[in-house]
Amino acid sequence: MAPPVDLTTPVPPGGTLGIIGGGQLGRMTALAAARLGLRSHVFCQSPDEPAAQVATALTMAPFNDLAALERFAQAVDVVTFEFENIPHESVRHLAERVCVRPNWECLQICQHRIDEKDFLNRIGIPTTPYRRIDGPPSLALAADELGCPSVLKTTRLGYDGKGQVLLRGGEDAEAAWAEMGGSEGILEGFVGFEREISVIIARGPDGTHAAFDPVENIHRHHILDRTIAPAALSKATDREARRMAHHIAEAMGLVGLLAVEMFVTGDGRLLVNELAPRPHNSGHWTLDACVTSQFEQFVRAVCGLPLGSPLRHSDAEMRNLLGDQADEWLKLLHDPSAKLHLYGKAEARPGRKMGHVTWLKRRG
Repeated sequence: MAPPVDLTTPVPPGGTLGIIGGGQLGRMTALAAARLGLRSHVFCQSPDEPAAQVATALTMAPFNDLAALERFAQAVDVVTFEFENIPHESVRHLAERVCVRPNWECLQICQHRIDEKDFLNRIGIPTTPYRRIDGPPSLALAADELGCPSVLKTTRLGYDGKGQVLLRGGEDAEAAWAEMGGSEGILEGFVGFEREISVIIARGPDGTHAAFDPVENIHRHHILDRTIAPAALSKATDREARRMAHHIAEAMGLVGLLAVEMFVTGDGRLLVNELAPRPHNSGHWTLDACVTSQFEQFVRAVCGLPLGSPLRHSDAEMRNLLGDQADEWLKLLHDPSAKLHLYGKAEARPGRKMGHVTWLKRRG
């Protein structure tokens, strides 16, 4: 097996960034790359995905198609990914042929909820209590240990509430296991918290790092509804959130962008909930309220360019546009304080992220 490939020099203007995944995060990453004079080559599985609409080049194939991966590797200078639901084996295969950032090990950790929490606890980062579940009998036992309410989740692939079952107490373990719909699960204990926050941090190949301000996230039906920037935190909590994000990125050896979702408990503790080694929905406000957006910062880090300033020049509130909420586009364009971003998706389904809108409030 060939050793992983790394870049020793930055990707210059005219170079090509390879992006695995064709969703809206890839779309906004490709647009940010274009502003820096870079081309983008998207690897996705259907022709009209949001990122494919704005990419310079497109490879359309299953993510485990080795011949397509070979061609993709030869056509780009560096590879990254815009979501986690891709086989880490494919990313590992690419890493033997072209520089991949973040590395495939980061992807592997973040693809599996138990591996992720085990990793965090191993490096001294607190999480919610959890148990590995392999069937109804272990679910019943874990529910007795952790108490209810608690949440049963698939260890892989679930997002935006998919593959999750809330246990309030007294549920039939067989029925809850069937509803989850996976072959392996994790039961997470409930924690009393004041708010949910996230910190997005970039780390370059030389170890330099830059974090955006912590933000508060408000969910509805397990899907992010609004992000408020900045979060109303004490200085000490703000510092600790940034410190934890930096420590995690360093421990992972991450080069790129890392989103760290956390709970702030009633007694002021921080518990990490989930990690995402790529741009994150809770960072969309940075497109309009920061000197450097999360997407430009992602491109800079992955391509070995100097990191930009994450300075927030405006307070902001970002709201997701889900399903037919995107039909408000004309009304939003009439609002002089609104910044509208639509993702080019043809079909509006309930709960599907069609775009987002950000309102700014200048500081001072």
